[in-house]
Amino acid sequence: MKIRIISIGKTADPALVELIEKYMSRIGRYASVSFEVVPGVKTHRNLPVEKQKAEEGERILRKLQPGEYIVLLDEKGKNYTSKKFASWLQNRFNTGGKSLCFIIGGPYGFSPSLYDRANAMVRLSDMTFSHQMIRLFFVEQLYRAFTIIRGEPYHHE
Repeated sequence: MKIRIISIGKTADPALVELIEKYMSRIGRYASVSFEVVPGVKTHRNLPVEKQKAEEGERILRKLQPGEYIVLLDEKGKNYTSKKFASWLQNRFNTGGKSLCFIIGGPYGFSPSLYDRANAMVRLSDMTFSHQMIRLFFVEQLYRAFTIIRGEPYHHE
């Protein structure tokens, strides 16, 4: 199975970039994985929030491939423990499908068109984090899920 991660805006902090790349490399041992950055709206301070979400949504929708299972990382999504997320991921692999695409939105969330296209939503925390931090937290959790699936000693209970 192929896993894609699409995120609005680049990660500005070099330390975060380094850690994201570290976990992406580790995930690559288990699955084909890619991380794609979609540019945010540059004039966002002059746009109403709904217009900004609509523009970002259109940019993301253009990147999606037919047949991809789309998962939004969203505060309204389902909350999982690391073990339950690993189980969910394993079920996605077992039910087939060619590609799983996780999407990290901008600071205001997603457009209605992306909510309509999504197959699932996952919440990483009840707390709010910057979307730059979420990138790191998510790739670490994705790596953790693969180690749980494989019974490797990374995750402790």
